[in-house]
Amino acid sequence: MGCRTTTSLLLVWIPLSLICGCGVNQQQQRFRSAFLPPAPRPAFDLASSEPPAVASSIYLSEVPNVVSRTPQLPANATRSDLLIEKAQLHLQQGKKYYQIKDGERARREFDQAVDLMLEASENPSDRQAYDAKLEKMVEAVHGYDLSGLGSAATLQEPQFEKAPLEDILPMTFPVDPKLKAKVREQVQATVSQLPLTVNDAVLGYIHYFSGRGRNTLIAGLRREGRYRPLVQRILDEEGVPQELIHLAQAESGFLPRAMSRKAAGGMWQFVVWRGREYGLNQTRYTDDRLDPEKATRAAARHLRDLYQKFGDWHLAIAAYDCGPGVIERAVERTGYADFFEMRNRRVLPLETTNYVPIILAMTIMSKNAAEYGLDGIVADPPLEYDNVAMTSPTHLALISDITNTPVPEIQSLNPSLLRGLAPAGYSLHVPKGRGSYLMAALQMVPEERRASWRVHQVEDGETLATIGKRYRTAPGTIVAANHMLSASPAVGDQLLIPAAYHEAEPVRTAHTNSTKGHRAAGSKNHATSAHHRRTVASKTRVHRAAGFPAATGQVARASR
Repeated sequence: MGCRTTTSLLLVWIPLSLICGCGVNQQQQRFRSAFLPPAPRPAFDLASSEPPAVASSIYLSEVPNVVSRTPQLPANATRSDLLIEKAQLHLQQGKKYYQIKDGERARREFDQAVDLMLEASENPSDRQAYDAKLEKMVEAVHGYDLSGLGSAATLQEPQFEKAPLEDILPMTFPVDPKLKAKVREQVQATVSQLPLTVNDAVLGYIHYFSGRGRNTLIAGLRREGRYRPLVQRILDEEGVPQELIHLAQAESGFLPRAMSRKAAGGMWQFVVWRGREYGLNQTRYTDDRLDPEKATRAAARHLRDLYQKFGDWHLAIAAYDCGPGVIERAVERTGYADFFEMRNRRVLPLETTNYVPIILAMTIMSKNAAEYGLDGIVADPPLEYDNVAMTSPTHLALISDITNTPVPEIQSLNPSLLRGLAPAGYSLHVPKGRGSYLMAALQMVPEERRASWRVHQVEDGETLATIGKRYRTAPGTIVAANHMLSASPAVGDQLLIPAAYHEAEPVRTAHTNSTKGHRAAGSKNHATSAHHRRTVASKTRVHRAAGFPAATGQVARASR
């Protein structure tokens, strides 16, 4: 029954009069018995002008949990800096209104936040910090918009994002003559387990990432902060060079749900059949290739196997891209087991000839960050979460209700979930500190109902009629599900809400122009409501500025 826990829970009724000393009638006392453990949020009066404090969130951590209304700004703060602080306050307020299901005020606050950020683009004192905050804000607002800015259970199909490497691989770039001597000196002074080579191919990509591709590189380095501890630990455990973290940066820009039109998915861009060789399986509800931890483990083991096969890291990386069979045949044809020799002889696929130089260029630049102006990048904080094993199919909307965490955040913490349902046996990630509460609360919901039912905490002014209308459930059904002795719920009561979800099939678009594989892939759906076009437009601008196209089609190679 319920999620695995060693805690034995008892349903205990404590009269309210014993707690606060005030008199209440017997019916109301019985109704306010402890149906669920106390919710992890304070009560809030909707008539109040101030929304409640909301627990800090992993994916929306750009705003502190407690926000001062008089932010401390440096003496040289610009008007833009003041606007940025005001925008952050409005974003925080919007989150609070979202959590109490006040969608109208949440939208108003979010719109105001984005407007202020766009207005602040003129002269922020720290342009990189501004760009990072704007990108996070737009992503956050977009996620709330997709979730409906309310308590409705309509969940969008999780979105895929374009792998940034795809647009770069076919390109060649000019070499800056001034770079050659400089980079040679840097490489000579650089300690690296991955052999570093300086030639025109590598220099061309250093030139690209120093100029036109700089935003793509920076965006990946920012997101790298979320996964760096995880990736470094696994690479160390598997005994492969730490520098291989740049392979994930090149492949996906550290986007766990990166998809390519040729068949590869996830942070390490595995195709289905190669992933299965290393334990990355797919079901109707999950795809292990999109799980950062599982995919990193698989990639490290695959790269280690390739190195043991070819005895050279450059060839191992090339084989990761195009497949070991292609490399074997190239060695047989040329008699050389040297990547750059085979590159010069043009016996490798065009994409592969550029793949290794891209990773070497990223490695050299990251190891010499100050020389390339990359030392001031504000990396995202490492992800932290609790794991809760699902013992029955459980809808994410129910998880959201219980943990007081917006559905988009839960989806972001669980990129391998393909639908709005966590199947039995799935290890669900929830924000740090909320796992124990979730485990306890789920035991109060019948296992066979967790895929459809909701939990609602009654707010001021709500009646069974208004609650039933919100969830499209008859008030009498709510009374029966909760064995209520009174039809007048009190503020703070937590009710089970019998509901039904209409699950939409994933939207897939088949691509037929691949010679290396095929994949049905989902395209990104953007909010189209009139009053949120501005938010989506700003999201598009941010993605383009970061090196990603606005429309996220599916793209990738099939050797993984």
